[in-house]
Amino acid sequence: MIGWNSSHASAVSDLTKSAEFTITDDSKDDYQYEEVPADDEFSLQEDDEDLSKALQTVQEQAEDAQILALRSVLTSEKSVSEVPEAMDDFFCNFLVRLGMSRTLDCFQTEWYELVQRGVFTAKDIGLVPTVYTRNQQLEAENMCLRKDLENYKLAANKAKEAFLKIQKERDFHRMHHKRVVQEKNSLICDIKRLKAHYASYEPVLKQLTEKYQTTLRQKMLTSLERDRAVGQVTGLQATLQNLESGCAIQIPVTKAGHECQRKKGLEGPTQKALQEARQQKILDAGSSSYDQVKDAEKKIGKRYPKDSEFPVDMQVNPYLVCAEEYTQPLKTGQCKLRNILKVHDLAVNCLALHPQKDIVVTGSDDHLWKMWALPDGNIIMTGEGHTDWLSGCCFHPSGTQLVTSSGDTTVRIWDFSKRGCILTFEGHAHTVWDCSWHSCGDFVASASMDNTSKIWDVNSERCRCTMCGHKDSVTSIEFLPFSNTVLTSSADKTLSLWDARTGLRVYTFYGHLHSCNYATFNKKGDTIASCDSSGVMKLWDIRKSVPVLSIDAGPHPANQVIFDRSGRTVALASSDGSVKVLQLEFGQLSSLRGHGGEVRSVLFDHKAEQLLSGAADGTVCLWT
Repeated sequence: MIGWNSSHASAVSDLTKSAEFTITDDSKDDYQYEEVPADDEFSLQEDDEDLSKALQTVQEQAEDAQILALRSVLTSEKSVSEVPEAMDDFFCNFLVRLGMSRTLDCFQTEWYELVQRGVFTAKDIGLVPTVYTRNQQLEAENMCLRKDLENYKLAANKAKEAFLKIQKERDFHRMHHKRVVQEKNSLICDIKRLKAHYASYEPVLKQLTEKYQTTLRQKMLTSLERDRAVGQVTGLQATLQNLESGCAIQIPVTKAGHECQRKKGLEGPTQKALQEARQQKILDAGSSSYDQVKDAEKKIGKRYPKDSEFPVDMQVNPYLVCAEEYTQPLKTGQCKLRNILKVHDLAVNCLALHPQKDIVVTGSDDHLWKMWALPDGNIIMTGEGHTDWLSGCCFHPSGTQLVTSSGDTTVRIWDFSKRGCILTFEGHAHTVWDCSWHSCGDFVASASMDNTSKIWDVNSERCRCTMCGHKDSVTSIEFLPFSNTVLTSSADKTLSLWDARTGLRVYTFYGHLHSCNYATFNKKGDTIASCDSSGVMKLWDIRKSVPVLSIDAGPHPANQVIFDRSGRTVALASSDGSVKVLQLEFGQLSSLRGHGGEVRSVLFDHKAEQLLSGAADGTVCLWT
């Protein structure tokens, strides 16, 4: 027992010495590490697969050794205490273990002969002392422990190597992290410095923007004054020449400073009226000679003789009188659903009302526009030609033609007398969202997803100007009644006013927090209504250039907003399937529900006694 204890102690001592290595204590380091959650996965690298296998083998061997030790203890207790081994069995087992077969045969022959003779008996010989049996067991356990010691040494060496490797990687990552933190702090300082530098320029940029807007207005006014002055000078020269010569020659005269000269028979009724009015004005003041007028035209140098003339921006808006006549707008509290018309198979995107008659045109996702009569919904005409969905439509002021915009990037002019498309404008790079007709009937405006809007001349069949300035898709466009001013709304959250003659932006309205989907004038032309993708509707005073009312009808997007004839009621098409109606006098907002899908367009009739709404389910609801 003493020998086994000393050998076991030496084995344990060797294991301790071989597995002993120093782990540095980094608790004094002030470096801060982020806490890693306990459930984070950790995978060993490919180089450490042998280490993991060795640790697993050692663990399995330790479990097997515990089981064998438990069995050996149980069997040894039984063999020592209950069935001690006889002396002859001990010698036989010893010789068998050494492989001495001949000696074993001689021993058994001689042993059994002596027992048969009666020389001695088994009782005389006795049993094998337990110390020998215990020594054998201890030797077997010692061998197992030595093997375990070797395995533990191997595992300890690999663990040490892995620890040193991980320690080096930790130091590398710590150094890299410190460098990244330093770079981050440096970038933060640079950003703060740039922000402060930018903030110092903000007032200057604001002043420059205001000066730019003021300069544009002054330039527009100056150009108008110049044209007016040139006309007055021409008239005065003609009068002076008439007085000097004592005669008056009546000849066709073109206003000085204009960019177009129309051939006989090419101008429309509006252009003829402009020329006649101009000629009469010159004749009233006294006409000049034909040669002087020709010289003035040569100085102007006209490039496109078919171009139409923009009307003078001093016309009286006849809607100012009409707005006072309609004093009983539609009452939302008494509004009822009168009829539901299934006019298209797909969504109805736009509505347009005939200028004089109770006729409505609808544009749909089915690539068609349909003209039908109120209130029964009888189809009058159907237009085919677009290759994609229709986004907008608008009647000619005379009611004889129609303009449509489409997702196929084109704008088409349709003549009802010819029952077909007579003109196609191509020039936009993306979908055309909306279109509008000038009050004179010679110009069409279009808004596109390519961030631009264009003014098209119907007579010369070309683009007169492209209005650039929005930073995102232009979603709607409309002419101010009897004016050359154009209103646009954009997905960049702004509204803009433009001069159609020059293509320059006059003013920009800021205030929406989301994409603007639509904007429109009232009939008087002094108020703008706009709506955005969050359902917010705003009313703007054009003279003060500020919002006067903001109403949240969300959270669903608002697709279109429109005034009635009197300007006292506003209707809003909402994506929640309802039509929102606002009475401006009472501030009352109500909802009309009847569609099975989102409402995309709304429209009042001529007397504001009926309200039409088109929806994504292909129906048009008539409210009275």
